[in-house]
Amino acid sequence: MILQLLLSFAVLTPLQSADPLAQYRAAAIERWEADIQALERLDQQQEDPEHAVLFIGSSSIRRWDGIVQDLAPYSVIQRGYGGAKFSDLAVFADRLLGTHKFDAVAIFVGNDIAGKSDDKSPEEVLRLVKIVVASIHKKNPDAFVFLIAVTPTSSRFAVWDRIKQVNALMASYSQNDKLVHYVDTAEHFLDSSGKPNDKYFLDDNLHLNPQGYQVWAAVIKTALDKVLPPSQPASDSNTSP
Repeated sequence: MILQLLLSFAVLTPLQSADPLAQYRAAAIERWEADIQALERLDQQQEDPEHAVLFIGSSSIRRWDGIVQDLAPYSVIQRGYGGAKFSDLAVFADRLLGTHKFDAVAIFVGNDIAGKSDDKSPEEVLRLVKIVVASIHKKNPDAFVFLIAVTPTSSRFAVWDRIKQVNALMASYSQNDKLVHYVDTAEHFLDSSGKPNDKYFLDDNLHLNPQGYQVWAAVIKTALDKVLPPSQPASDSNTSP
């Protein structure tokens, strides 16, 4: 009996200590290390505003040129990069959070399900979301986390049903943690027939245009207003080039 228990412990211990991101780590580093290093250099060059909301995620965050003005009076730190997925965001979460001081973190990632052969299941996306949130709360246990819904787009509407499952899982998850809030933006980007409204997107029918960002900003600010303390005047907020 003792031998059996020892053998069981020997089998379980490696599994319990295994890297939960092992299947993603090497590919994430190969693909995104240069981008993450660029953001780390930006961290050294810029001073964070007080009471900041840190925005991390994919290209919709990176390309948001008017984020400072659109989200005023909230002060923001903008740290989006390329075609981020939750699998690499989880790998780099600690480095993206860095030494930043923030009241909240807002996350938008829209590339884990894109109609490609390496798409993840909605359940796997949620697992990765939880890892990112855990990293945030390890850094700041009191930080609010805003999970921004994946936007419906014409370019990926063929897999919208699976993307909707991701949104539903994030919404359900947020109900179990008072610090985690789901920002439901999807309905604002659908027309009366339930299809993506292309007037809010660039010609690629994937990325938001200025009008789309105005809609996005209004919905996100409404979510921030509900839970954050009264906003401080926006000062020299940090944005990526």
